Parts: sequence; C-alpha cells; structure tokens
Amino acid sequence: MEKWYVMRKGAPFLEIAETFQIHPILARLIRNRDVVGEENIRLYLNGTIADLYDGILMKDMDKAVDILVEKIQEEKKIRIIGDYDIDGINATYILLEGIRALGGNVDIDIPDRMTDGYGLNQNLIDRAFDEEVDTIITCDNGIAAREEIAYGKRLGMTVIVTDHHEVPYEETEGEKRYLLPPADAVVDPKQEDCLYPFQGLCGAAVAYKLIEALFHVMGKDAEDMDYLMENVAIATVGDVMDLIGENRIFVKQGLEMLKRTQNPGLRALMECTGVDMEHLSAYHIGFVIGPCLNASGRLDTAKRALELLCTRTKKEADILAGDLKALNDSRKDMTAIAVEQAVQMIEESPLKNDKVLVVYLPECHESLAGIVAGRIRERYYKPTFLLTKSKEGVKGSGRSIESYHMYEELHKCRHLLTRFGGHKLAAGVSLSEEKVALFRKTLNENANLTEEDLMEKVSIDMQMPLGYVNEELVEELELLEPFGKGNPKPVFVEKDIEILKGEKLGKNQNVFKLQVRDAKGTVMEAMYFGDVARLETYLEQKYDKLAVRQMLMGRRTGMTFAITYYPTINEYMGRKNVQIVIQNYQ
Repeated sequence: MEKWYVMRKGAPFLEIAETFQIHPILARLIRNRDVVGEENIRLYLNGTIADLYDGILMKDMDKAVDILVEKIQEEKKIRIIGDYDIDGINATYILLEGIRALGGNVDIDIPDRMTDGYGLNQNLIDRAFDEEVDTIITCDNGIAAREEIAYGKRLGMTVIVTDHHEVPYEETEGEKRYLLPPADAVVDPKQEDCLYPFQGLCGAAVAYKLIEALFHVMGKDAEDMDYLMENVAIATVGDVMDLIGENRIFVKQGLEMLKRTQNPGLRALMECTGVDMEHLSAYHIGFVIGPCLNASGRLDTAKRALELLCTRTKKEADILAGDLKALNDSRKDMTAIAVEQAVQMIEESPLKNDKVLVVYLPECHESLAGIVAGRIRERYYKPTFLLTKSKEGVKGSGRSIESYHMYEELHKCRHLLTRFGGHKLAAGVSLSEEKVALFRKTLNENANLTEEDLMEKVSIDMQMPLGYVNEELVEELELLEPFGKGNPKPVFVEKDIEILKGEKLGKNQNVFKLQVRDAKGTVMEAMYFGDVARLETYLEQKYDKLAVRQMLMGRRTGMTFAITYYPTINEYMGRKNVQIVIQNYQ
C-alpha cells in the first residue's frame, strides 16, 4: 500500500523565481527540498568548489596533519587500512594518491570481507607490525575499533582514524557516554564536539579533506588534487549519502570531472559497461559504475577495484574493468536467486506478519546480505535483516525505512550480538546461530511501528497538468540535479489521466508505452518502466481483460487513472519530443 501526499510548503515563489531567474515551478521544488534563504538557494543552484568548508575545522584534523607531516618527512612507513565497499575503496585511493604525491612511504591494506570482516582487526594490525609499519591511517572505518586500536598502540604504532560512521556509546540512565578509540587523532565529523559545519560527509570526503589540509600545511598546491573529487562523487553516491550541502557540490563537480576523467581505470569501466560519458549522471554511479566497484569486495577482493583505480595503462585497465563487470553480472544472478528464496520464506511462514523482517538464509553468500535486504525492504516496506551463515556464526545486514532507526534499535538488543554497527537506515550485525530466533523476537517486541509507518509514502511536489510540460521546463529541471537521497527527482501528480492506447516494448515486454490525455485535453506519450505485469493486472481488475486487450490494440476504452510522473525529452534519430515517465499509479 502507498500513501500519496502533496507537499504544501510556503515561500514567496515569484520573488525567488525573479531573483534567481528561474521558473516559479523550480522555486517551489527548491522550497520542497527545504532549501530556504537566499544564500542557501544560491549554494544549491550555483555552489562551487570555492564554497566547500576548510577541513581544518574538523576536530583533530590539525593533530592528524601534524603527525603525517612528521611521518612523511622522516620517511616512516605509513599504511592505509580502508574498507571493502565503494566508499572505503575510494577513500583508500584518495589517501594513497595524496600521500604518495607528497613523497610519503605509503601502502594499503583492505580487509577481506569473508576472512577479516568489516574494519580494523587484530590480523591487519599484526600484519602491519610484522611488516614494520610505523603509522596506520584508517578510512571509512576505525571509529568503533577501540580494542583493536588499543592493541596497535600497545605494539608502539601511531594510529590515525578517519571515518564518518556514528560514534559508539554507552547509555546509563538516559545519558549517552561516547566511546572514542584511543588513536593519536580521530577525524570524524559525527563526533559530538566536532565543530565542522556539515556532518553528512562520506568516508572518502573526510579522506579528501585530510589530503587537502596536508597539502596546505606542506606548502603544496591543493588544487593539484582536485581530480580526486571524482572519487569523492563516486563514493558519496555509492554510499547513498544525502545529496545536500557539501555533498551536492562534490557530486556536481565530480560528475563534470568524470566526464573527462584522466583515470584509465574509470574510463575503461565506463566504456565496458556502456555508460554514455557525455550524459553521465548520479544514476550511472549508483546503478552501473558503483555496483561493479562493490562487486570486487563482495565476491573477490576489493584490492582488485583499487588496482583498477591505480592502473596507469589502458591494456591493464581494460582487463580489470572486464573482470569487475563479469563479477557484477555474476553478483546480479546470485542476488536474484537469494531474493526469490527470501520472498518464498516470508510468504510461507509467520515471518509475513512481523513488523521487522529477520530472514535467515544460511546458504546466501554473506557479501550479498545488504543488497538482498534492500530488495526485500523495497518489496514489503518493512525494516529487514538478511542473515547468512559465516565462519564465526551468523552475519547479516539490515536495511531500514524512514520511521525506524536501525542503529538505535540494535543498540537496545546489543546483548544478543557479538558485533554491530551502522546508521539509521543501514546496519551490519554478527551473532551466534542459536540467538537468531531471539534476535527476531526481541526486535519485533521492541518495534513501535504503526500501520501508517509501514505504508510507503509517496511524497509529491505538486499537481501539474500535462500542458505545463515542455522542452524549456525539462531543461530547467536539470538545474536541480544531481538527484539522489536527500535531493530526490521531482514528483508531479495528475488525476483523471485517460489511456488512449498502449503497447508493450522490449524483448521481455517489460516496458509500457502509453498515449495519455489529461482532463484539459493535452495528449502526451508516457513510459512506464516499473512492474508491467502488475500494472496490467491492476487495469484488468479495475476495468476488465477485454478493455486492456482493446487498449493494447489501439482502441479507446475510457480507462483512467491517477499518476505521479517526471517529464523528460526523448531524442531519437535527431528528433526530440517531450514525454513523461510514470512513477506510481492509483
């Protein structure tokens, strides 16, 4: 079930439109994204690299920089320990490139998802110690590795943490006591006493800020490292950060750099996956480039994705890009099978009645748990944990809905877990097999979710007749890009839309192309890329099978529905025509 609601946020739209020379519809859309005040609107529409904050404002950034200046000058051995996902891989690459450019003696290590698990562990520290590493820098991990960092310190190593995850805490009588690791410097904007103005950075952005600050202090031109902004953009979108504030600037600028990237690995990956670099958008990072980089850490080793970023020859880049694409194709097949098994288990058991879904698929590859949990969450619109069997018991990933803070809820049942971490909307857990049933029971007993919480909300920007849709408006809507979490693609609604005729396209008949007309008589082409069979069933139930059959034969049947949509321009053989893409229907 979906609940549609139209946003009604007030502002002097005509005044804003005049000030910024934009359409009043855009002024309304910007207000709906909670961008208020002239300076914020300016930043939203025209923010540039010059508007980014100085990284030295972050707590402990000065300490981290001072330590690294000394270690680079003394040629001490520095090791970067990243993480195996898209954010960790790009953060590692940024630190490696930056410290190398400053002449540092630096190498990297990335935990293996299967043998090491997430983040810093004793094996990685022992390996560093045996190889006479003097200083460890973590990126996209480390904030929760208190014991491991204490162990590294006992061995005499210097440790710098750069991270963006929540700081772990203990709660007594409603008071939170934050538990920072005993590192020489902890750079994480989520720290309570960090004065940095923007908390929503990904791990790669924090790493970038460190390199920038390091360049300034060492008297080098930080602009030499601007090209690394393309890696920050990939990590920001891939790690599903809110595309607001600094993130919006990073992604906007990073996408422009990616279109003409000099990185042979990224060029090869875009070529081999068929990305049109001229029309590159956040969508391509989220659904094409990102999954290929992530696939290496899931099914192989993340070091392969890092090799792709580091390679300097086209020949090697082509081979590595092909490998990553093949890995991702294999990951897609494995994911589809696991999703099918999970749905079957939910549908055929009492799990279906739970408010929080805990699905245990022992045979599922543990690296796919997060993706499968995300798909199940989308299907049922419930917080979902997908658990799999691992060497040390049971491991899993969770994906949440807006009204359920996953990290806080896990904190309430931490006594059942051997390890956990994450954010409001995503988390990772480890526990023993015998506690799986109790984990499910406890999460559901603690869940205060109402029926309304479990209804997917379709947030609509405004009602807009089809007559408003023209080429100029579609082009102006591009000013709002990049779209993603925190800055969603605009959603327009119109009711009483009559279907004049329709046809199914694609070799799998999985696209609906309709000709529709609104109540004011505007006729337009409409595309639907969702579940075509479901839409067909909906129309058959509302009208009948004969009506649907006639509609597909090009006859008018008087079928109407309400739709949410987004306008686009379809270019074909040099001709442009405006069309709409249907998102939801009722």
